[in-house]
Amino acid sequence: MFEKVLIANRGEIALRINRACKEMGIQTVAMHSTADSDAMHVRLADESVCIGPPQASQSYLNIPAIVSACEITGADAIHPGYGFLSENARFAEILGEHSITFIGPKPEHIRLMGDKIAAKAAVKSLGIPTVPGSDGAVESEAEAIRVANDMGYPVLIKAAAGGGGRGMKVARSASELSLALSTAKSESKAAFGDDAVYMEKYLEKPRHIEIQVIADSQGHVLHLGERDCSLQRRHQKVWEEAPSPALNIQAREKIGKVVTDALKKLGYLGVGTVEFLYEDGNFYFIEMNTRLQVEHPVTELITGLDLVREQIRIAAGSALEIEQEDVTFAGHAIECRINAENPFTFQPSPGKITDFHAPGGLGVRMDSAAYAGYKIPPYYDSLVGKLIVHGKSRNECLMRLRRALDELVVGGIETTIPLFQELIGQADIIDGAYNIHWLEHYLARRATGRN
Repeated sequence: MFEKVLIANRGEIALRINRACKEMGIQTVAMHSTADSDAMHVRLADESVCIGPPQASQSYLNIPAIVSACEITGADAIHPGYGFLSENARFAEILGEHSITFIGPKPEHIRLMGDKIAAKAAVKSLGIPTVPGSDGAVESEAEAIRVANDMGYPVLIKAAAGGGGRGMKVARSASELSLALSTAKSESKAAFGDDAVYMEKYLEKPRHIEIQVIADSQGHVLHLGERDCSLQRRHQKVWEEAPSPALNIQAREKIGKVVTDALKKLGYLGVGTVEFLYEDGNFYFIEMNTRLQVEHPVTELITGLDLVREQIRIAAGSALEIEQEDVTFAGHAIECRINAENPFTFQPSPGKITDFHAPGGLGVRMDSAAYAGYKIPPYYDSLVGKLIVHGKSRNECLMRLRRALDELVVGGIETTIPLFQELIGQADIIDGAYNIHWLEHYLARRATGRN
C-alpha cells in the first residue's frame, strides 16, 4: 500500500480523498494555489505545498509543479479527483516516468475515451450500443448534409475533443444545418484547440443514465448499478439519483452485463462511468468518463462501498474483495449540487460565506469543504458542496431531502438551494417523470411566469 498520497485537486473532492486516505492509514499531501491557502483540505492534510498562483493553468494544471511537489514531499502516488488533470493521459504517463503511481485508469484508456469519435468506435466494436450517427469526424457541409439525410432530422453536432456542452449544436432541419455545423466547429476550436466534430441522431426525450464500473488488475470487472443524471442545465448535471426511476431490475442487469463484458475485453483498470442516453427502452452510448464522478456518493450510499478507497486499493495492485453477485442495492439516494450561483439565473456568486450549517440526521451526508468565514474564490468552479440523502424508498428519500434542504444554511453568497427547494415540490420530480430537457423547459416557463 502507498505510504503517502498527494491530492492533485481542491475543494470538496480533495477533502473526500483526504478522508479516505486517513481511514486507510495513508499520509496525505495537499497541494494548493495561493487562493486556496485557507482551504479545509489544506488544514487537515499531513503536509501542504503551494504550487502556484490562483490561475489553474499555473497551479492545478501545472504538471512540472505537481511532480516537484511529489518529489519534495516523498509522495509515492497521486489521486487526481475529478476535473483538472484527472483525464489527462500525458499526465498519467509523466507520473509513471517519475515512478509515481497515478490513482486512475491506464493512460491508453484515458486517451481512447477522451477522443469521442475513437471511443464510440471502440465501444461499438465491444458490443455497447451507440447512437446512430457519422462513422467519424464530419469534414464538410456536404458530408454533414448526407449524414443528416441518411439518419433523419433532428441531428446533434458534437465536438470530438470536448464535453460539458461546448461545441454541441442541434439542427432540426436542413436550413439550420450549415449554421449549426460552423458554430459547433468554432466553439470546439476555441474551447479545445480542435475543430473536429461528429454527428448523432438527436433524441427528443431521453434520460441520462450512467453505469458505474470498477475493475482490478486481476481482470475482475463489476458494475455498481446506474445513476440517473437527467436533471441538467446546459448539459451540466444538477441532480443525480440512484437507482433510476426509469429502470427495472432486468434492464439494469442487462446493460450492466454488456458494459462489464466490454470493459473486461478492453482490460480496463480502476473506476469509470459509461454514460448513455436512454429512450423507449433502448440504451445509446454517449461517452465514458475515466475518473471518479462528482456524483459517486449516491452509488456509495446504495451499495455501501467506498469508491475512493477502492480506487486506491486497485492502484496499489490489490484485488477487488467482492464478486458481482455480492453487489446489492439498498434503498434510494439523491444528490443535489449546491453551487455558489443565483438559483435561477445561475450567475456565479463568489464571496465570503458568513454562515454555514450542514444538515444532519439519519441518511444525510454533506460533502463540502466550506465553512463560516471561507471565501469562495472566483477562479474555479462554483461548487460549494453536495447534499446527498438516502432512504429506504424514493419517497422517503424525497421527504428526507426536503427536510435536509430546509436545514442547510449557506449565508453571505447566493446558492442554488432555493432551486432545489422549488423543484422538490414539482409533480414530475416527485413522480420521477423527467428527461434531460425537463429542467431547461421548466426554467424557461418560470422566467416567463408560466409555471
